[in-house]
Amino acid sequence: MASLYIVGTPIGNLEDITLRALRVLRETDIILCEDTRVTKRLLEKYKISGKQLLAYNEQKSGASAERVIELLQDGRNIALVTDAGTPGISDPGSMLVQKVREVLLDVKIESIPGPSALTAALSVAGVSADSFLFLGFLPHKKGRETLFKEIAEEKRVVVFYESPHRIMKALESLQKYAPEKQITICRELTKIHEEVVRGSASEVLEYFRNNSEKVRGEFVVVVSI
Repeated sequence: MASLYIVGTPIGNLEDITLRALRVLRETDIILCEDTRVTKRLLEKYKISGKQLLAYNEQKSGASAERVIELLQDGRNIALVTDAGTPGISDPGSMLVQKVREVLLDVKIESIPGPSALTAALSVAGVSADSFLFLGFLPHKKGRETLFKEIAEEKRVVVFYESPHRIMKALESLQKYAPEKQITICRELTKIHEEVVRGSASEVLEYFRNNSEKVRGEFVVVVSI
């Protein structure tokens, strides 16, 4: 029986990988990658060689879910990784898992837990996260302002991802609709320039306006009461 492994990989610091993940990557027949160049760097660090790497992305060209299903039917064990973090959590993977479950009832789909920017941010934000709402990446245009109004009304902690191109606009919207909320920005988690900035939307916005060189990298935004 073939297996499909969903493998979490580091979100920045390459040391953040589990022994189990390394074993699976060494033993599996094929590794599906969001970007083969990124995965090669991880494999090179841990001296894993001779692996067949296939690009897989649910929105772009690359191996299709149908092709993956064919490989599993041929008995090939496959590991799915993304550039950073856990597949299926705001990254490719959920559609593939769904289709494999629908078509191949005998294939084992196994989670190899690993890093996630979501849980990493909550662990250092200093907020009560017994219950929270995760929104992933917010829409670029349609419904974006409506969503910020809903965030302002939400009683739970809200977490979302944002790019450096839109983080300032996101903070401006939070300043407009949720001025009383506490905002925690986690930037470049696990990397050399990791930073956590906390305050009202106005305070955080002012900080990044005064430190424009820091408006880069990966952002996790935590909104709390």
